[in-house]
Amino acid sequence: MRLLLPFSSPLSATSPPSLPEHPPPSKIEFSGITKIFKKSAIGTLAGALTLTLVLSSPIPSVAASIDPYLSMTPPSLSLDSSPEDCPNEEGADTEVLEDDVRPQLVTNEGIVEEAWEIVNDAFIDARSNRWSPETWQKQKEEILSSPIKSRSKAHEVIKKMLASLGDQYTRFLSPDEFSRMSKYDITGIGINLREVSDGGGNVKLKVLGLVLDGPADISGVKQGDEILAVNGVDVSGKSSFEVSSLLQGPSKTFVVLKVKHGKCGPLRSIKVQRQVNAQTPVSYRLEKVDNGRISVGYIRLKEFNALARKDLVIAMKRLQDKGASYFVMDLRDNLGGLVQAGIETAKLFLDEGDTVIYTAGRDTETQKIVVADKKPLITAPLIVMVNNRTASASEIVASALHDNCKAILVGERTYGKGLIQSVFELRDGSGVVVTIGKYVTPNHIDINGGGIEPDFRNLPGAKMAVPLLTKKVVKKRSAKFIRPQSDRRITVKESWRRPKGIDSRVRRKFKGVTLMPNVGYGSDKKTRHYLPNGFKKFVVHNTSDLELLMMHNRTYCAEIAHNVSTKKRKAIVERASQLDIVVTNRLARLRSQEDE
Repeated sequence: MRLLLPFSSPLSATSPPSLPEHPPPSKIEFSGITKIFKKSAIGTLAGALTLTLVLSSPIPSVAASIDPYLSMTPPSLSLDSSPEDCPNEEGADTEVLEDDVRPQLVTNEGIVEEAWEIVNDAFIDARSNRWSPETWQKQKEEILSSPIKSRSKAHEVIKKMLASLGDQYTRFLSPDEFSRMSKYDITGIGINLREVSDGGGNVKLKVLGLVLDGPADISGVKQGDEILAVNGVDVSGKSSFEVSSLLQGPSKTFVVLKVKHGKCGPLRSIKVQRQVNAQTPVSYRLEKVDNGRISVGYIRLKEFNALARKDLVIAMKRLQDKGASYFVMDLRDNLGGLVQAGIETAKLFLDEGDTVIYTAGRDTETQKIVVADKKPLITAPLIVMVNNRTASASEIVASALHDNCKAILVGERTYGKGLIQSVFELRDGSGVVVTIGKYVTPNHIDINGGGIEPDFRNLPGAKMAVPLLTKKVVKKRSAKFIRPQSDRRITVKESWRRPKGIDSRVRRKFKGVTLMPNVGYGSDKKTRHYLPNGFKKFVVHNTSDLELLMMHNRTYCAEIAHNVSTKKRKAIVERASQLDIVVTNRLARLRSQEDE
């Protein structure tokens, strides 16, 4: 069985020379944003490789993501199959996958049986509950009870067999479709990397697959080679995804690999020319709001390909350098892409130890946890915009940031795709896409079919109630003062003594007769009881209480009572936006925030 290189999508290839600073197709009103803040892979028969593809779904081009954490390498395809004792250099260079060179007789019945075995070994019935080993075995016996006379008939049988599973993502790929998919490359040099344990607690990065006649194949990279360095950078301790990012670069440029084949093979430096130039999925711009006093960094992510994380970091650093104090990440119409790219993107905003996702395979009792391992890139307030075409890897990012209280979600309910697929090649060059797992959010919510409900439907409008009060609010406070009853206790000579404190009886007795010092707490009567924002505070418990402020929204602002539930709090905030009423603690229970 031939292993091919996984890819992300027909749109992604390798590295952009620069990031564009231009607005997205849709115009977004930013002037009310500060109110929110202030107020793989190609698989094998027994398992799958480690990265992800974009597959079809009921929504055109919706990304069906493959989870690297559920994948496994079959024992027969172990990457550590080089000779233990290294008897000679030829033995050390033995190809890992013997199936690539052994001719095999491919029969129509054999193709059908191979597809059946893939489903039997890897399929997870996450939706319809139609699948069972018994009925699947019975279906196989019925299909193979009569001869299959042509290859096209075999393909039709496989299609019907997969359709009986009731899973919209599990489907058949013709040889032409599979061939087109196998040509896409996220590294730009035509290799697929896999992390392999050496048995001593260390992890090696080895070449698991090669694109035939690709740049790496032509330059002499062999299947099973261990990658030691990229352009002089030691890759020890780096993940396959990080090394793939190092391999990316503009088309026609060169990358130098330091590799070793087998345990005793010689070290080699191989110069490989990159071929494909991926399009960056990131665009960004800086918006000025509140009369230019506040800068908001807007970032749009069109998909999660191998460049998403790297280009997002560049964009955020550039926006920070320009003074952005708030950020908006637009995931609307982002249909997903590489699961690993989504995971790495989410980690940029999470604290060390925060959970990104939980993944599960056929054994739903066993879940694998993916956690952040570094400090967040930024701590500034963040809004994530979503809609009903936000799917797959985009939902991983949105749920991770939302459930860990790192972002507010604004927009529509997301698509709801929590399933994971892998692509398997059949011996005649065709393939099958099979659902092999699922994931749940950090709050253990299964979003499959239901999506993620945003915190708010819309960003606040451009118009915002301004306080009617025009006088500057100045609160006077003396740090220390005494309030002696100076008519009762004489401590100094009369010529030295001055009554102090606003509650002094002497002050009241001699008011208007002689000058008295104004010491203590006090403020202008016109600004008394006003908040620093120019409003008087009114505590509300429900949406009906807001109606009392409709005609006084320039004098009073709302403060949601502390005992109001999260659900009712969201309704109050939505209604307040409609009535143009300022809410001082609109993000309480959604984000850590003090009253303003």
